[in-house]
Amino acid sequence: MGFAERVRRIRWRRVVLVAVLLAAVGSTPWVWVVTSSAPYRYAAADVPEAPVALVLGAGLKNGRPTPFLAGRLDVAADLYRRGKVKVLLVSGDNSRKEYDEPSAMRAYLVEHGVPDRVVVADYAGLDTWDSCSRARRIFGVEKATVVTQEFHLPRAVALCRQAGLEAFGVGHDTWGGHASTTAYGYFREVFAGYKAMWDGLVVRRDPTFLGPLESGVTRALQP
Repeated sequence: MGFAERVRRIRWRRVVLVAVLLAAVGSTPWVWVVTSSAPYRYAAADVPEAPVALVLGAGLKNGRPTPFLAGRLDVAADLYRRGKVKVLLVSGDNSRKEYDEPSAMRAYLVEHGVPDRVVVADYAGLDTWDSCSRARRIFGVEKATVVTQEFHLPRAVALCRQAGLEAFGVGHDTWGGHASTTAYGYFREVFAGYKAMWDGLVVRRDPTFLGPLESGVTRALQP
């Protein structure tokens, strides 16, 4: 092997090594999200009992829950019927007067047989970290089952546990009717891990809106 060939091989090895190192560093947030949440993700039948189900918002269409949000609400209602949870804390975006996710979520649950008295609304759950942090700091929740889509569940559980909740998770499976959107959701989660690590591990930022303590969950849990 000539000198020039040896130099080329060394350069390629360095390129490959740098690529591997960059891939390892780049995947660290996603690996953290998946591995830290793995022991706490369950099927509905197997999840430990918790006082509260934290249902995360997923958008409205014409004032009604989108199919993804309706799926989350169906899972939460199922957990309530199974006796796995006692109160449903619906957390979503109401930052604009004309857009009210929590009220639409409450209405959907009541329409599907969940008593209104056990549904509590958080109107400032602007993102996953805000919903988790506010559940702990504003509503006083200590133990909860987080409900969202399966592709979002690892990040949701990881962030809620970082926010101080003893959090478990149950996901809504959307592969059957929404394969392309679900595939995009899994792809997006790889990059969302960066924000999750920043919010939950690096800065542990305050939620966008704090405010006074809310007693809604405590009241709903009373016999």
